[in-house]
Amino acid sequence: MTRTPVDLLIVHADEIATPAGPGPRRGRQMDELRVVADGALAVRDGRIVALGPTAELEASFAAERTHDARGCFVVPGFVDAHTHPVFVGTREHEFDLRLRGVGYEEITRRGGGIFRSVADLRAADDATLAASVRGHLRRFLAAGTTTVECKSGYGLTWHDEHRSLELLRREADAPELRPLRVVPTFLGAHQCPKEFRDRRGDYVRALTREMIPAVARGGLARFCDVFCDEGAFDVAESREVLAAARDHGLGLRVHADELAPSGGARLAAELGAASADHLVHVDDAGLAAMAAAGVAPVLLPGTVFSLGLRRAPPARAMVERGLAVAIASDFNPGTSCLWSPLLVIALACQVLRLTIAEALTAATANAAASLGLGAECGALLPGMSADAVLIRGGSHHLLGYRVSEGPIERVLARGKMVEPRALAP
Repeated sequence: MTRTPVDLLIVHADEIATPAGPGPRRGRQMDELRVVADGALAVRDGRIVALGPTAELEASFAAERTHDARGCFVVPGFVDAHTHPVFVGTREHEFDLRLRGVGYEEITRRGGGIFRSVADLRAADDATLAASVRGHLRRFLAAGTTTVECKSGYGLTWHDEHRSLELLRREADAPELRPLRVVPTFLGAHQCPKEFRDRRGDYVRALTREMIPAVARGGLARFCDVFCDEGAFDVAESREVLAAARDHGLGLRVHADELAPSGGARLAAELGAASADHLVHVDDAGLAAMAAAGVAPVLLPGTVFSLGLRRAPPARAMVERGLAVAIASDFNPGTSCLWSPLLVIALACQVLRLTIAEALTAATANAAASLGLGAECGALLPGMSADAVLIRGGSHHLLGYRVSEGPIERVLARGKMVEPRALAP
């Protein structure tokens, strides 16, 4: 029997676990995985050719390279659908303030929060900012994230938003990071900058008439996001920003209902946004509108954990309504300084009460679908991108149970095998 040539054969994985189909996965589908014991993956030209038992694939394929995955289980490469990695400096002192009872809004009023990161980024030179972004992207890939959405939003001037997106594009194209799939998002509407405090309308006009058209012309972002919440942008301002982005061909994402019931979820549904994110205070009307419009909820349990919130997004109600729930890290310097998808999955199980299978689906197939990449990545299916994570241990049931970055043995990104230790910043 003639065997089909392939570039890579991963064999003898203790188990391979993948969503049973591409995203979006809804309702009971989120809890359905295909699990193959003593599993193997065949890869050619950066794509998955086949998944099945090792004996079957070894009989069918002749590999240029073979990787023995004994002692590991394999899952799809993780997709982080909400991050803020373009920053310099950290804000750990704010974590201590929150422990002492100072609230998020009060920290912002004191010049902290997003405004602290804006000041740090504006003061940083290009080399410093580029080095910071590079380190963050390397950490994502080393932790098993093979696709990451990356927002700007700590510049809040055209000069600094533009250089944020340009530096992100340049660093993502570095040779060691090319396997990582980066999805850029323009978040000029993260906050109204201090210099426009008494001229909010002027800043919204600058966003809609100058920044968004320039972002679209330059191909600098795939999406536009807006922080529609108490203390940020109201529904009318957010609608104006998002409508301009839609008119210029950008996809829409919304920070919605995180701090208060802001109406952001209903706005996302009204405008046909790809996602509404956070959703701690979403109401039943918002959920119904999202379900009818097919808006993906992107939930951020790390932020709930870091802020010590007593309330969490109603993830179980979302699953029961048939929403394609996704989870993400919200990696940022102030309210969620984490980048490990293993920790995000553990928090999704504990804080959001998702099952292990649901959390894995939310971190892969559904996260990919929320980025418009459901047919490209997020599941180990023939024809899809060869993105996978080899994790030490015998079963995917260790996800959520064992919380550590240490078990990541290898990362396969677009068919390229990456050793996490080689990516240490």
